[in-house]
Amino acid sequence: MPMLPRRTLLPALAALPVARPALAQPRFPNRPIRLIVPWTSGGAADGHFRVLAEVASRILGQPVVVENRPGANGTLGALALKQAPPDGYLVAQIHMGVLRVAMMQQRPAYDPLTDFTYILHLSGSLLGIVARADSPWRTLPELIAHARANPGLVTYGSLGVGSSQHLAMEQLGVIEGVTWTHVPFRGSADSVAALLGGHVDVVADSSAWAPMVEDGQLRLLVLFSSQRARRFPDVPILRDIGIDHASDAAYGLAAPRGLDPEVRRILHDAFRAALFDPAHQAALDRFYQPTLYLDGPGHEAAVRRYMTEEAVVLRRLGLYGTQQ
Repeated sequence: MPMLPRRTLLPALAALPVARPALAQPRFPNRPIRLIVPWTSGGAADGHFRVLAEVASRILGQPVVVENRPGANGTLGALALKQAPPDGYLVAQIHMGVLRVAMMQQRPAYDPLTDFTYILHLSGSLLGIVARADSPWRTLPELIAHARANPGLVTYGSLGVGSSQHLAMEQLGVIEGVTWTHVPFRGSADSVAALLGGHVDVVADSSAWAPMVEDGQLRLLVLFSSQRARRFPDVPILRDIGIDHASDAAYGLAAPRGLDPEVRRILHDAFRAALFDPAHQAALDRFYQPTLYLDGPGHEAAVRRYMTEEAVVLRRLGLYGTQQ
C-alpha cells in the first residue's frame, strides 16, 4: 500500500473530528431540596410534611428540608415558586387557599394555572360540621330542617371569610335552600370555644374538633370529604345522605414553571413512595387526614376543576376579584 506524503497526511488528519470526553450532567438531586410549608411549625400540615420530607430524603439520597413560611394567607410558598428557577430544588405546598387568593385578588401575584409545575396531589383537611353533644340535632338533615324553618337564625363558626369551611357551608346552604349566619373566627380554638360556650350553634372546621368528638363533648354531624374517614367510619359524608357535594380542602406539591420532565418524574416518584410509606401514613392518620393521591397531570387537572367550582361560589358571595 503506498504511503501518503506527510504534507498530504497532516491536513487530512486535521480535518477529522476530535473525540472529546463527554461532560456528564450531575444526577438530580445532588444537593438538598427545600420544601416550603406556608404555615407555622407544630400544626397538622407541618407535622405530616416533616415525616414526608424525612422519608423522601432517604429515597432521594439528599435532605429534603422543611422551611416554614407562614403569613400572607398561606401564599408565601406560591410566591417563592414564582420567583425561583425551575431546577427542582424548591417545592412547595399548593393548597386551596393559594387558588382562592388568586381568584379573590384584582391583580394576583401569580397564576395557579400557568406559574407552577404540579408534582403530585397528596392529601386534604378533614372538614366537618360539629355541634355540642347536648344539641337538639343528631344528624345533618335535622339541622337543615331546623335552618329551613328558621331562616338566618342558625349560626355557624368558621376560620373566616373565604376559607374552605366558609365556602363549603355556603355551598351546602345553596344546595339545600337554607340560609344560615356566618360567624368568622381567627382560629379553631376560638370557634370551638364559642361553640362550647353556646355563642354559635355549630362549627364547620377541620379536624381540630376531633379529640372533643372522641371524648364526647362534641357531636360530628357530617363530613364534607369525598370519602369516609378512617377514624370516624360511622360518620356519613354528604353523598351518603343524598347531597352531591364534597370539599376535601385538598393540596399537593408543586415546583416552578418549566421544570424538566425527568426532574419532575424523579420528584413525583420519590414523594409518591413517601406518601404511601407506613411512617407517613401513620402521620396522616394521627392528624385525621386522608390519602388523596394524583400524579402531576392529575393534580393540575384537579386544580383547574377546583378553581372552576369555587369561582362560582366566590362570585355569588361577592368575593371574586375584589381584593386589592
